[in-house]
Amino acid sequence: MELQDFLKHMISGKPVAAGSEIHRYMCELSQEALRLTAELNSHYHTPEEIQELFAQLTGRPVDDSFGLFPPLYTDCGKNLTVGKNVFINSGCKLQDQGGITIGDGTLIGHNVVLATLNHDLNPARRRDLHPAPIRIGKNVWIGANATILPGVTIGDGAVVAAGAVVSRDVPAHTVAGGVPAKMMKTLKE
Repeated sequence: MELQDFLKHMISGKPVAAGSEIHRYMCELSQEALRLTAELNSHYHTPEEIQELFAQLTGRPVDDSFGLFPPLYTDCGKNLTVGKNVFINSGCKLQDQGGITIGDGTLIGHNVVLATLNHDLNPARRRDLHPAPIRIGKNVWIGANATILPGVTIGDGAVVAAGAVVSRDVPAHTVAGGVPAKMMKTLKE
C-alpha cells in the first residue's frame, strides 16, 4: 500500500477493518511516528530542529513560524496539516489518522487531545475503526486539557475553554466550554 492510498481511504471516512491491509499499513506508519516522536521528546532541540522533526513526522514542509514545545505524541503524523504561526504547547496528543487540519494563527494549550478515530460499537467488530477529520480554523485558541472528538470543526477565531470535551462543531467567533462543550458566548470579530 502507498501513503496516498492510505490517506485517500482515511479521508473518505470508510471504516478500517481490523487486520485489513489498510490497518496493517496504519500500524507501520505508527512505528515510524513512534520513532520520530521518541527522538523529538528525548532531549532538547532548537526550534529549527523541532520544525525539521515535525516536517519528517508529517511528510510536509513546516513554515518557520511554527512552534512546538515537546513532548508531542502521535500515532500517525501523515494526515496532519498545520498552517503558519501555529503553536502547540507541551503534552499534546494528536491522533491524526482521520485527518487533522490546523489553521493559521492557532494556539493549542497543554495536554490537548485531538482524536479522529472511533471504534465500532458492535462488540464483535470493536477493533474496527471509523475515521472522521478534525478541522480547526484560523486564529483558534484551544485551552489546556481540552479534548476534540472525531468529526468536529472549530470555526475561525473560536475559543475552546480549558478542560472542554468538544463533540460538536464550534461556530466561528464563539467560546465553547464544558463537558460536553456548549457555546458559552459570541465574540466580536
